[in-house]
Amino acid sequence: MQDTPPIHGTLIIGTGFAGIGMAVALQRSGRHDFVLLERAADVGGVWRDNTYPGAACDVPSHLYSFSFAPNPEWSRVFATQAEIHAYLRDCAERFGLRPHIRFQSEVSAARWDEAEGCWQVTLVGGGSLRARVLVTGMGQLSRPALPRIPGLADFHGPCFHSAQWDHGCDLRGKRVAVIGTGASAIQFVPAIAPDVAQLHVFQRSAAYLLPRPDRAYRPWEKALFRHVPAAMKLHRAWVYLSYESRALAFTRLHSLMTLAGGLPFRRMLKRQVADPALRQRLTPDYPIGCKRILLSSEYLTTMARPNVSLVTTGIRRITPDGVETEDGRHHAADVLVLGTGFAATEFLAPMDVRGRDGIALGQVWSQGAKAHLGMTVPGFPNFFMLYGPNTNLGHNSIVYMLESQIAHVVRCIDQLDQQGARSIEVDAQRHDAHNARIQARLKRTVWHGCTSWYVDAKGHNSTNWPGFTLSYRWLTRRQDWGAYHFQPITPVTPTHTSRTNRTTTTP
Repeated sequence: MQDTPPIHGTLIIGTGFAGIGMAVALQRSGRHDFVLLERAADVGGVWRDNTYPGAACDVPSHLYSFSFAPNPEWSRVFATQAEIHAYLRDCAERFGLRPHIRFQSEVSAARWDEAEGCWQVTLVGGGSLRARVLVTGMGQLSRPALPRIPGLADFHGPCFHSAQWDHGCDLRGKRVAVIGTGASAIQFVPAIAPDVAQLHVFQRSAAYLLPRPDRAYRPWEKALFRHVPAAMKLHRAWVYLSYESRALAFTRLHSLMTLAGGLPFRRMLKRQVADPALRQRLTPDYPIGCKRILLSSEYLTTMARPNVSLVTTGIRRITPDGVETEDGRHHAADVLVLGTGFAATEFLAPMDVRGRDGIALGQVWSQGAKAHLGMTVPGFPNFFMLYGPNTNLGHNSIVYMLESQIAHVVRCIDQLDQQGARSIEVDAQRHDAHNARIQARLKRTVWHGCTSWYVDAKGHNSTNWPGFTLSYRWLTRRQDWGAYHFQPITPVTPTHTSRTNRTTTTP
């Protein structure tokens, strides 16, 4: 007879910024009974997986890092993928997290066990764990989105997604076709263009770009940050405020978007691309800000290289030796690279999460993903999502948002303990009211009314936060406990009568 697994305090899924930050916060609150589940063999999340040439962050490094683990040694204003991954690995080591991590442990399902008052988590390939609290830190950009193009499986040469870069494939002297012109392609296209014989870039829609003011930190700057921590804090605060101010353009004063983004883009386009016809094809046909604004000082110049061709005609099919477009032209290729982004609106998929009475989270989200403060869902007790619905940003660092969410989760667990309760669950009415306000505010933002990865197939924006990160932090700190129901340790029959047991004290 197989032993029943013990009930841990908390299970955390993922070891990127969200998972590592959550684990450190639990430690700091005096809780050490937690387990991190990681599907791969190393920590790092998206910064472990995306190793394509030129991979780097588009948020300044001193802001794209934990406030509790400042790094005076950042080499550049915008850190590279390798440096960010090394930073996360260092955090895991420095805070003693590795003994808590179970690598090669991908979660296939999670089910709330009402009788035991815990989450039963099943792993791919067998095995299970139990925990009182379940926290997901899987991110919105963890699952590559593969295009549905006829003939894709018939291509004879190397074919891979940018998030699964084949470093064994030598691109030198090859004819390469790149499908997609999103944030990843904007970085790897300039990196590979000098080495390939011919580069065909297939663009569905043009992107707005701004110059990326990157540079190496000078030795004296790093020495200052190292020996005067207050200077590093002031630098981080200055970067934060300069980025936070951009929320005005995204959410309220849309005319600022044209002044701060549209005009600089057009000036850069005219300066870097001499051919008027190519400039026209590189000019977006939608309002700036509607889709993600990308940072690159090299992409437009790369598109004007003689060995690079921009293809804006739709793709009809993939052939064994290239790409055929709808005008009947065949573009020969030896290698196919998919820069088609991620399934950002398919939160937690393909993991099967089931709450009270076996209800599936996918069923609850049939009309679009939503959660109270982006973290909790009615019917799913002791369950929290980091980087959940409507917590993505268009203007600032997601790490700041994650720290707001992590602090709120710790406060919820504190309250659970203080009340001696069995479970905490968000009130359905408060959940619905919060999301109604979010959707109403989103209609006044630059993201409303256009097609982008922010919006799902039904037109529901389940991705972005329609305001300042400061306002989100205030909400997560000042949320009154009347928004939650606490079930006593003693089982209550029937289950749902626990909804009348609520506390209205303020944290």
